[in-house]
Amino acid sequence: MIKRALQVVEHDVVHSALRTISFGKQGLDALETALQNGLGETFRDVTEMIGNITGRVVVTGIGKSGHIGRKIAASLASTGTPSFFVHPVEANHGDLGMISQDDVVLALSWSGETAELQGIVSFTRRFSIPLIALTAGPLSALAREADLVLLMPREQEACPHGLAPTTSTLMQLAMGDALAVALLEARGFSATDFRVYHPGGKLGAMLSHVSDLMHVGDQIPLVPKGMLMPGAIHELSRKKFGCVGVVDEDGRLCGVVTDGDLARHLDLDLRTTVIDDVMTVNPKTVGKETLATAAMALLNKHSIGALIVVDEDRRPIGIVHFHDLLRVGVA
Repeated sequence: MIKRALQVVEHDVVHSALRTISFGKQGLDALETALQNGLGETFRDVTEMIGNITGRVVVTGIGKSGHIGRKIAASLASTGTPSFFVHPVEANHGDLGMISQDDVVLALSWSGETAELQGIVSFTRRFSIPLIALTAGPLSALAREADLVLLMPREQEACPHGLAPTTSTLMQLAMGDALAVALLEARGFSATDFRVYHPGGKLGAMLSHVSDLMHVGDQIPLVPKGMLMPGAIHELSRKKFGCVGVVDEDGRLCGVVTDGDLARHLDLDLRTTVIDDVMTVNPKTVGKETLATAAMALLNKHSIGALIVVDEDRRPIGIVHFHDLLRVGVA
């Protein structure tokens, strides 16, 4: 193994980093230009082909292209396009059985001459499985065999020797992301759909709905319009949400009283005061399908601690407190 002492000069390494980023930007600019021209038509054909299959997108590649391929497969799968990665060497030792005639294969090879892809390419030709090539080699073996070729513009690698894949892998990654997002939008893939594939972690929490978190039934602090304040204070204290909703004769929410409202009306004799004189009319509310992130944004914007959840007729069906949102990771 070759190992040499590292000689770090601050301005040199920063200059190197800036040069690498500059080459990456040039590559992305070239890819953008290509998509505005001939590559755009092929890109449309690729999205149409993938959109019409009944199977999955099988992504393959080796080396750095393989690493990018794994990410592309993961992005497709998480945005509504069933997909998985098959290593081309493992494919030659039995994993070809994972690919069916309902699938489409997306093969990544910058040169298009990757020997390890030969087995999986031959398999697609033998069983008439659609093959999409993502390559910069227009006359390469992979391009010649493919049904559709996403021909990438050749740009200089950031590696000073022109050997380590840098600019090229960034361009491959960008093309994969573009494909995943284009398919997502074409399918009308919603935030609700997204949550199905991301139930855990912070992302899952952000995509939760208020209905997943709200307190319901007898837990909702509610009092009737016209009640004297002692009864409302008792309900506010008992339910411990920092507020109490006020409903009219039809059960519709017409106001809310908070701890802050009590503090602001200490000059009144609350024992004889009617809640109507203290409540905030037309309070902020949310529907049960509101995203948890949107509910948190509303709480922060108006500096309030809880939101009453109402139906289409403004009848209370739940309450969500900012502690409920923090508990599941929405911040």
